[in-house]
Amino acid sequence: MIVLVLIAICSCKSSTSEQAASTASTGSNVSAATDGVGQSNVKDEISSPNIVQVAIGSKDHSTLVAAVKAGGLVDALSNAGPFTVFAPTNAAFEKLPAGTVEGLLKPEKKADLVNILEYHTYVGALKPEYFQNGQSYEQVNAKKVDITVKDGKTYVNGSEIVGSVQTSNGWIHVINDVLLPK
Repeated sequence: MIVLVLIAICSCKSSTSEQAASTASTGSNVSAATDGVGQSNVKDEISSPNIVQVAIGSKDHSTLVAAVKAGGLVDALSNAGPFTVFAPTNAAFEKLPAGTVEGLLKPEKKADLVNILEYHTYVGALKPEYFQNGQSYEQVNAKKVDITVKDGKTYVNGSEIVGSVQTSNGWIHVINDVLLPK
């Protein structure tokens, strides 16, 4: 009986090794080898979607998703968190001077892009009911955003939070302006 178990274990190991060697030699699994690593590539059809998955599913946030990808932050924002993201809509990006978004998406501007994206991200879960007038929150880039509550509406740096979505790893607060670090 023990011999049969050992044979079964050895054959499983050799099958897995052969499969890995075959994939490596043929290059048939290139996408998994190049971008298949990281939390963003975990396939889970049962759990609630995370911040990145929710943003990808929103037609109003395709520019933000492109920026997050260009900034190399997909895996970071797919991790357990919790995070709070103040998420500008596509219309918010369109308010920027012509060529700004395109320029920030260039590889040589990655540091500037990441700084802006980090200014939209807080480490922690900020539920809508937590916001109070006069609060400040230090963002990932170590700069602060200011919260204003007036006439039942909440603003971050003067931009109204027009919607909030809870995700598996935090909160998305939709805003109609791009927040620029001061």
